[in-house]
Amino acid sequence: MCLHLLASQTALQFPEVTVTQPFGDGCDVFKIINKVFMLSFHLEAKAAINLKVIPDDGAMLRDIYPYIRAGWHMNKQHWISVYEDENMDEALVQDLILNSYDLVVSKLNRMQQKRIALLKTAP
Repeated sequence: MCLHLLASQTALQFPEVTVTQPFGDGCDVFKIINKVFMLSFHLEAKAAINLKVIPDDGAMLRDIYPYIRAGWHMNKQHWISVYEDENMDEALVQDLILNSYDLVVSKLNRMQQKRIALLKTAP
């Protein structure tokens, strides 16, 4: 599956996600309550997404997977870029998107976190 399609379908399943294009066409910015957790764009003619990570996890992922690099145009410790690749593990990408979302949610205030938790459990 195309990286951007996979990323978009995964991210839009989560509660309270919005998508904007503040940088113009070609760069979708996915937010949870106005906090960015994913960017979707093309770089050097390749589909790519930026995701928030725990710094140690980001370093490990970059060491293991050749299609994961330091976050392009972002804080290199806290963000990774995932590039479309024929060997890309779709389940891993989905997990990374969920982890990015959850990491950003963990930084929201308690009321917002409770609201998200309730929305996640709703049928």
